Amino acid sequence: MPKPLPLSLTPDLVELCFRDETDPGLPPGWQPLSDQDFAALADRLTAEIGSEPLWIFAYGSLIWKPGFESIDRKRATAFGWHRSFTLHIERGRGTPQQPGLMMMLSRGGRCDGVIYRVADGDKREQIESALRREVSHQDSLDSFRWLPVRTNEGETIRALTFWAGGRSPRIIRPLPPLEEVAKVLARACGHRGSCAEYLYNTVVHLAEFGIRDRNLWRLQHLVAQEIRQMRVTDMER
Repeated sequence: MPKPLPLSLTPDLVELCFRDETDPGLPPGWQPLSDQDFAALADRLTAEIGSEPLWIFAYGSLIWKPGFESIDRKRATAFGWHRSFTLHIERGRGTPQQPGLMMMLSRGGRCDGVIYRVADGDKREQIESALRREVSHQDSLDSFRWLPVRTNEGETIRALTFWAGGRSPRIIRPLPPLEEVAKVLARACGHRGSCAEYLYNTVVHLAEFGIRDRNLWRLQHLVAQEIRQMRVTDMER
């Protein structure tokens, strides 16, 4: 495997984006899912997978912080989808005053990621764990689906995937240009950290699997430039 090129977005630059923010709480009008909702969703998905092996497709933070237990993992590709920072957030890694963007899958292209296999006797529990991490409100109920993914060995596997499409009003359409995304990611920070940190962790952990997403690689360079320019501007004031 060729030696990876150095990132423009460094830990030092990421650190400059950190602010000590408090949790603003749920935005007005949000309808959180209840324990009964999660149980019903987990039951439904468990029935849908039946006796087949359960694989969960990770393309972003699930790679480095899955929130569920697995017994195997391997590289896989979802064709017809690509990563995009198009989910508007005002909590977590953003605030109402400085909203951020989180990554999801949008139509078109390909997405190289990682699939994780759940133990056969633990499907329902781990499905609910993944749901509670990824899906919390009514507007995200159509953002998860079963996607066919192809492994490096040429096997096609059905995998549970989160934030792949959907009709949430928080999804920005049309896709914003990377230059505009970079401005947001360089500035947004919430009580769970900054968007720049999220981008950095994603690129670094993808590299551990030999994955280099062309758009993310360009985006991390643009975010690094934006942070440096913000630093210069602050020093000139």
